[in-house]
Amino acid sequence: MAVRQIAFREALREAMQEEMRRDPNVFLMGEEVAEYNGAYKVSQGMLEEFGPKRVIDTPIAELGFTAVAVGAAQNGLRPIVEFMTWNFAVLALDQILNTASKMLAMSGGQVGCPIVFRGPNGSAGQLGAQHSTAFESMYANIPGLKVISVSNPYDAKGLLKSAIRDNDPVCFMESEVMYGEKGEVPEEEYLIPIGKSDVKRVGRDVTIVSFNKMMKVALGAAAELEKEGVSAEVIDLRTIRPLDWMTILESVKKTNRLVIVEEQWPFASISSEVAYRIQKEGFDYLDAPVRRITSLDAPMHYAPNLVAGYLPDVARTVNLVKEVMYMKK
Repeated sequence: MAVRQIAFREALREAMQEEMRRDPNVFLMGEEVAEYNGAYKVSQGMLEEFGPKRVIDTPIAELGFTAVAVGAAQNGLRPIVEFMTWNFAVLALDQILNTASKMLAMSGGQVGCPIVFRGPNGSAGQLGAQHSTAFESMYANIPGLKVISVSNPYDAKGLLKSAIRDNDPVCFMESEVMYGEKGEVPEEEYLIPIGKSDVKRVGRDVTIVSFNKMMKVALGAAAELEKEGVSAEVIDLRTIRPLDWMTILESVKKTNRLVIVEEQWPFASISSEVAYRIQKEGFDYLDAPVRRITSLDAPMHYAPNLVAGYLPDVARTVNLVKEVMYMKK
């Protein structure tokens, strides 16, 4: 395949454009997606190509326009709903939780809801407590939803195309701080299957699991550990629900140690579930307890030093890996 370097936002845009050209039932709606070209310019140029009936500006009323989109999905269309931030999607949770995720079960399989909810998630610097929450674990707790959280342009495009084609409601988590980052993306069409993680770095001594922008921390820690002779295998979950347990388990069988890095709060987090599953199915392979690094168990504050202290970082991850390797005295 011919590849080129494009930005994260461009990869998302290409995914939506290709699927809208392929299927006339696909359309995009959300705040500022049309006339303004998207709050983060993800939808730039799409209004010009597809027109106002398929690229639709909405009022600042998340519950209302999400209800419209869910109703459209139940009647044969395939909406993509862009939230300016997943923090605002809390207002639409009634439609996501009580309608989109439950409709197939409540209708005895007769009425589905093929819809994608997407937008930036988690912290993005000094944005304060109400704009900095990571929501993957909350939505992954809901049966009937699929949850995807991507870390690079290649995965973003391939998984968003798969999400748009999927017949279940999908929550697609991006990151505001990654929209401008570039990566290799093929010119030809490709899809990435939902529910399959990716080993971004092969190693032998410890497994580090992460997703979304915390992959930078995981890969950065692996690079630092390599300088000290520690070979870390790094797994990008990509899909949070359904979760690819077997890739993690097979890695732990090889490395015998597991560290999880995530931006969630610690209580009932994704790392909690991963740790439980691995100790249940892979206990005999572990040479050390499963350890994790999360955000602090508190709202995100505004001061730069508190932002830095709140989030996982490379140094903390390196130290924790050294603990599970019994390198620290």
